[in-house]
Amino acid sequence: MIDRPLETPDIAIEVEDPKAMTVEVPGLTVEFGEEETPEDELIEHNANLAEHLDAATLGSLGNELVQAFDADRQSRKDWEDAYTKGLELLGLKIEDRTTPWPGACGVYYPILSEAVIRFQSQTIMETFPAGGPVKTKIVGEITPEREKQAERVENELNYQVQEKMTEFRPEMEQMLFQLPLAGSAFKKTYFDENLQRAVSAFVPAEDFVVSYGTTELESCPRYTHIMRLYPNEVRKFQNSGFYLNIDLPTPSPEYSEIQKKKDQLTGAQKPTVEYDDRHSILEMHVDYDLPGFEDVDEDGEPTGIALPYIVSIERSSKKVLSVRRNWEDDDDLKRRKSYFTHYKYLPGLGFYGSGLIHLIGGIAKSSTSILRQLVDAGTLSNLPGGLKARGLRVKGDDTPIQPGEFRDVDVPSGSIRDNILPLPYKEPSQDRKSTRLNSSHV
Repeated sequence: MIDRPLETPDIAIEVEDPKAMTVEVPGLTVEFGEEETPEDELIEHNANLAEHLDAATLGSLGNELVQAFDADRQSRKDWEDAYTKGLELLGLKIEDRTTPWPGACGVYYPILSEAVIRFQSQTIMETFPAGGPVKTKIVGEITPEREKQAERVENELNYQVQEKMTEFRPEMEQMLFQLPLAGSAFKKTYFDENLQRAVSAFVPAEDFVVSYGTTELESCPRYTHIMRLYPNEVRKFQNSGFYLNIDLPTPSPEYSEIQKKKDQLTGAQKPTVEYDDRHSILEMHVDYDLPGFEDVDEDGEPTGIALPYIVSIERSSKKVLSVRRNWEDDDDLKRRKSYFTHYKYLPGLGFYGSGLIHLIGGIAKSSTSILRQLVDAGTLSNLPGGLKARGLRVKGDDTPIQPGEFRDVDVPSGSIRDNILPLPYKEPSQDRKSTRLNSSHV
C-alpha cells in the first residue's frame, strides 16, 4: 500500500498594502494590519489643540472666555479704584498747584513712601542674602550622603538664581516695591524656550485678573495673565508653532486705570498705536470641557468634568492662538500645573491682599492736607495780602516788596495805615493746634 499525501486546498494570499495583508482560506478570512488608534491619542500631549478645532469652536471659545475675563475684572473694580487713587499719595510727581491760588503748596507727606521703602529694603536683605536665597533642609534621617546632596542642590540652585537667571533679583526688587502698595504681587516661573533656561518674572497685580471672590489659585477655576507682546514676538511664536499662524488685526493696546495712573506719576505720556503696537494677549488658565477632547470614563463615555487648559487669546480680535493641556502626561488625576506664586502683604477681604494704600491711605491723605495747610499759612503770613483804598498808589505794587526795600507811596488823604487793611491770616505758630504724625509705627 502506497501512502499518498492528502490533497489540501490552495491558499490565496493577496498583498494590497505593505502595512496590511489579507489571507483568504475557504470558510475563513484573516486580515493582518495596524490597530486603529483614536484620533485624540495620535495628538501629542503638549500639542496646540487649536490646530485640531474647527473655526466655529474656536470662535465660541474665544468669545466665552473674553466675556468671563471682563466679568472677573469688573468684580475687582472697587479694589482697583482704591489702588489707583492711593498711588497719588506716594508723591512721585512734583505737582504745581493752581488752587486755591497759583503756587500753592503741593508737597506730599512721605508716610506712605517711607513705609514702602523700609519694607523693600528689609525684605530684600532677608530673602536675598549674600550667600544666596536658597537654603536646603534635610527631612528625615540626617546622613553624610544626604548632607552632601543637600549641599550640591543648594549650590546649584544659588548658581542658577544668581548667575544664570539675571532677571531674578531686579524682578524681585520691583515686586517688593509694589507688594506693600497693592497688597498682592505675583511671580511667574517657567521654562523659556527661547532662552533655554528657567525664568522668574514679576507680574503686577493689575496684570493678573482673578474673580475677587476667589480664595486661592489652586481651587480657582479661571485666572488670566495679561501679556503685551510686540508683533515680532507674536510672529516668532507663530513660526515656532506655539501660536496658530493666523492673521491678526492692527494692535490696539489696552491700559488699565492703574497703569494709566502709573504712567502719569512717572511722567510718561499716554502711548499711541503708532509708537506702542503691542498686542494684548490673554493667557487664561481655565478648567474647560473642550469639545472633541472631553474627559471620559472606563467605557469611553464623556464624564462632563472640566479639564485644565491654557488658552491664549488676542484681546481686541478675540482670536484663539493656542489651546494646550495643563497637566502632566502621566498624571491620571489630571491636576493643574501652576506657574504663578501669589505674595500677599496682608490677607484682605477678597482674593487680593490689602496693602499700605488700603490700610493707611486715609492717614496719608490727611497728613498731606495738614502739611499743605501749614506751608500755605506760612506763605500767607510772609507775603500777606489785603485791601487798600482806591486812590492809594504804590510804585511797583504788582511785585512783592523785597527785604530791606522801601517804595514810594502816594496817599490821597490821611495816613497809610488808614488806607491799607491786611487780611487777618494766622501764621503757623505754636499757638495753633497741630497734629504731628510719625510713620515709625507702620
